Formats: sequence, C-alpha cells, structure tokens
Amino acid sequence: MTRRLAEVAKKVGVSEATVSRVLNGKPGVSEATRQAVLSALDVLGYERPTQLRGERARLVGLVLPELQNPIFPAFAEVIGGALAQLGLTPVLCTQTKGGVSEADYVELLLQQQVSGVVFAGGLYAQADAPHDHYRLLADRNIPVVLVNAAIEHLGFPGVSCDDAVAVEQAWRHLASLGHERIGLVLGPADHMPSARKLAAARTMGDLPDAHVARAMFSIEGGHAAATRLIDRGVTGIICASDPLALGAIRAARRKGRPVPSRVSVVGYDDSAFMNCTEPPLTTVRQPIEAMGRAAVELLNAQINGSAVARDELLFEPELVVRGSTAQAPRD
Repeated sequence: MTRRLAEVAKKVGVSEATVSRVLNGKPGVSEATRQAVLSALDVLGYERPTQLRGERARLVGLVLPELQNPIFPAFAEVIGGALAQLGLTPVLCTQTKGGVSEADYVELLLQQQVSGVVFAGGLYAQADAPHDHYRLLADRNIPVVLVNAAIEHLGFPGVSCDDAVAVEQAWRHLASLGHERIGLVLGPADHMPSARKLAAARTMGDLPDAHVARAMFSIEGGHAAATRLIDRGVTGIICASDPLALGAIRAARRKGRPVPSRVSVVGYDDSAFMNCTEPPLTTVRQPIEAMGRAAVELLNAQINGSAVARDELLFEPELVVRGSTAQAPRD
C-alpha cells in the first residue's frame, strides 16, 4: 500500500496524503486532482478501490506511427504524463507493419468512447494517404490534436516544430563551415514536413534536384539515399530525422568518406542517445516537452467544451552542434 501511494503521488505530483484522501473518499481534494489520481492508478496498473470502480476512466487515444524512432516514445512520455495529471488515461496505439492500421485504431477508440485523440505522426502528414478516418472523428465531434505538419483542410488544431527554421539553421551551419555542395535526405514527396523542409532549403542557396534524395524514415533508408548524394559529390547532408542521419553516417563510412572530415551530417529531432553515437550527432532539436504539453492543453480545452483555434502552433527548434559536422574538405 505504501509503495502504491508513493508511485501514484510521484506520477501525479502530489503528496501521499492527498492520494490517500482520494482512495478513501475523503473531502479536501479538488476534482481535477481526484481525476488525476484515479487516472494514475489506471496507468500504473493498480486496481481502483471498490467504491470508485464504477467511474469510467476518461480515455484519450495516443496514436503513434512507430516506436523504433526514439522521438515517438519521447513524445508519448510527455503527452501521457500531461494527460494523467489532468485525470485523463492515455491509450497507446502504435502501428506495426502488417498489423493494426491507423484507421483500425480509430474504430477501436471510438468503440471505447474516448474523450479525444492525439496523433503524434501519422497519415495526416501524407497528402496521398487515406484520410477518411480523420473525417469520421470530425463528424462525431471528437476532440483531436495533430503533432507536426498536416495536410490542409483536415480542420484540426495542430502543434508543430517549425520545419523551415530547422532547415535554415542546419543550412547556415554547414555553409559557415565552407560547404557549398549541400544535399537533403527527406521523406516521401507527399510528406508535409519534408515538403516544408525542401521549400525552405530552396530559399537558402543552390540546391539542384540531384542533391535531394527521398527515403523511408529508417537507418536503411538514410543509408541508401545518402549513398546517392555522396556519389554526386555532396559534402554536407541535412536529414529529416535522426535515424536517417545515422544511415547517412554509415553510408559515408562505407564509401570511404569519414564523418566529419570528408562528409558532414546534420540530423533532426535530437532524440535519445544522439550524443552517444560515433561521432556524436549534430542535429536540430524539437522542443518535445513544450510541444507535448501544448497538444494536451489544446485537447483538454476541447474536451471541456472550449472553442480552440484550428490554427497550427509553430515551435522554434534549436541547432545542437556536436561531432558529425566540420569544415568542408578542401580537395
């Protein structure tokens, strides 16, 4: 019992005495705190006291495209924690190849009568992907928030890292190191964050089509795409994710072009352990904490019946310079 009190108190950010009052039905606790404690019990896997089991948990779907890229577990931790503090229970929905689709998850969440859904990456970012399940959520007036750039006309509020600023920071960094042949490794052509990055790069300097390579978001995809760029003489590579950047570093090594003495590589996200790679990865950091909390605030406002702007909140990224970038080779 003492351990349960301590874990729940830590999760919610209140005293053990407050948790005890909630579990024993004592007065002197706000409704928001009471709901947060009950949600924490659900998240941590503890059974609710018998007298409280009749209350339905306020569920929120948290839909992620994958967990292999460390940026998505990071978003899940921030968003899940913020939801729990509001008395909302996150339901994690992760897509797997050949497994349950995003549309299937939406159907399951609707069956569970969820209070809202947060999408942190998904088909909303791809113009050519199916979007009927988003319209289904809109038709049923389910509160939704999208994290990072979406296609137009979906009509949901969004929270995004500014892709244009991210590329500008990376490009200026490489240019300051003397790189003139800069290339981009991006996602598919219909991927909105990649499209924004490409548009920004074209305003920064000379960017031939041959210096833009497309890939799936994986180390293997980054390896294949970066190999093509290196063969075309590129010395500085800006990648649309950290896994793509790790693939680019591997490609450079396989081509006998050490990083950073012959090829410089910049990632995007600053996900976990990027300071532990060899060399440590120069990357553009997304403000995950601020973005995740803003997404939860927007969702909670809708759940409570408040009108929110359907605009996109843009958050400023930060260039983190480490060991994968250096002066451009002179020969």
